[in-house]
Amino acid sequence: MPACYLPLGAGRYTPTIHVQGAWRDDEQHMAPVGGLLAHAIERHEPRPGLQLARISYDILGVMPARPSTVEVHTLRPGRTIELVEAVMSVDDRPVVRARAWRLATGDSSAVADLELKPMPGPEEFPVWTGMLLWPGGYIRSLELRSDPARRPGRARVWLRSPNTLVAGEDVCPTAAFLSFADTANGVAVRVPPGEWAFPNVDLTIHLLREPVPGWVGLDSRVSFGDNGIGLTSSVLHDVQGPVGTVEQILTIRPMPGT
Repeated sequence: MPACYLPLGAGRYTPTIHVQGAWRDDEQHMAPVGGLLAHAIERHEPRPGLQLARISYDILGVMPARPSTVEVHTLRPGRTIELVEAVMSVDDRPVVRARAWRLATGDSSAVADLELKPMPGPEEFPVWTGMLLWPGGYIRSLELRSDPARRPGRARVWLRSPNTLVAGEDVCPTAAFLSFADTANGVAVRVPPGEWAFPNVDLTIHLLREPVPGWVGLDSRVSFGDNGIGLTSSVLHDVQGPVGTVEQILTIRPMPGT
């Protein structure tokens, strides 16, 4: 099975073509990077009864498509609440920093209810090739289905990939699922990416529960301010329903020559 990353041992990984970015062909796409950091966090001192409930990534600069090192530390240990940090570095330079809260799970079924609205399943949407306006090996690896009622700034999309995240390693459902979350900023674009750049500098995900493997659903809204700052907000779904939310803050600027 094709993989996004090849493990080199001691927390080092080589990205494959399936990690290639959309803004530059010599960088890693944040989606699989996010999955890799979540994978490292999930493998770090795992404890039954604690669930990854929030993970927030700060993108510190371009992520070159070269061998990458991931280091993980527990910042705030606890019996029921724990904070863990993972940092990816390339050429000894930190490029992404992720902090994750693990929370204890328990039975709250007596008061359980959701305000997040479900969306139709992937079998109810037609195949969509609109993401081909983006370049890069990561985007080319995706299978997508989209609501035909999509419009600039608003879309409901299902996506998946035949690729595994890390060759030869067991990847938990949460890390596999999160390896698609950053795609939210590209599924409901307001303007063509060849005319404007609108990369996100962060990625913050909140999870109500552990997702099931397979299709990842994105119910996305994109807003552009008049001051060069934008926001992508999405509800995450698996085939069982809403799983959580994604927020991305954007820096907006015209592309050179436009």
